[in-house]
Amino acid sequence: MATVSSFEGLQPPTRSELRQFAELFTPLFQASSDEAKRQAVAALSQCPQIPQAVALFVGSQPIAVAAPFLTASPAIDDDTLITIARTQGTAHMKAIVSRDALSPRVIDALVGLRQAERRLAALPVEPTAAESIPSPTPPLGASVDAGDAAARLANEEEMRDRIRDLAGRAPRTDDDRLGLRSLSAIQAALLVRFARTRDATLFATALADALSASRWLAERIMLDISGQQLATTLTSLGLAFPDAVFVLEKLYPHLAEPQHSVTRAWMVLDALDPEECNARVEAWRRADNYTYLPQVRQPTAARASGRGR
Repeated sequence: MATVSSFEGLQPPTRSELRQFAELFTPLFQASSDEAKRQAVAALSQCPQIPQAVALFVGSQPIAVAAPFLTASPAIDDDTLITIARTQGTAHMKAIVSRDALSPRVIDALVGLRQAERRLAALPVEPTAAESIPSPTPPLGASVDAGDAAARLANEEEMRDRIRDLAGRAPRTDDDRLGLRSLSAIQAALLVRFARTRDATLFATALADALSASRWLAERIMLDISGQQLATTLTSLGLAFPDAVFVLEKLYPHLAEPQHSVTRAWMVLDALDPEECNARVEAWRRADNYTYLPQVRQPTAARASGRGR
């Protein structure tokens, strides 16, 4: 804590002071008690400038220690945030999403990571003969990074998909199905975040990703100023009821007006039937698929033509 307090007094630090602090901090932090670690992280969260090596180290600590730093520190650059999100998992990503400001680059990386996790989880597992042979226990300290390599490859492909999505042509498969509670924690957090800032552009992007649909469909849903279509969509996606109320009230201010001790947004959502919402949104997605991904239908047309000949 003495080292951190001394560093706080140096703001803004010189390059030499940044280098010296980076060299001192890690060994001192590792030798400290849990309480001292939390106090040091809380203090560093308020510093406008720290070495990025220290930011990466602190942000990669267990989430109970790293959370206040990830959510509040103004000193973490985009590269460091993306690295932490890629290497530390869902809890760290949720903390990053809750920051007051995120650059489009970081947002794209978070969405790409979420898509990569979803597709990797959906890959079929084919048993092989080798699976019946017990694998030797790796020696202590050995690095097993085959899964990490696969995740990186999948993430690279997802980032390319993300670029296509921003152009209005998100790739989808015929197996995509919508249903209750299909939103990931990251997707839900992004929808709430962009509603809070009333950023319609980024909200439409996040909604299109959640629907596995084109941006055109997301924008069409949002253009219904009654809020009914977005309420239907959020219900089908399984967004938590209080969050859905918050989103509607932020994007459609007239729905925030009180009515019978609750807001109009609450009443709109409460009147919806989840199964009907699922059916309606699935119909929108099928029409969207037909309109924006005609190439999916070409093999079917070709087979029909072949039967005709």
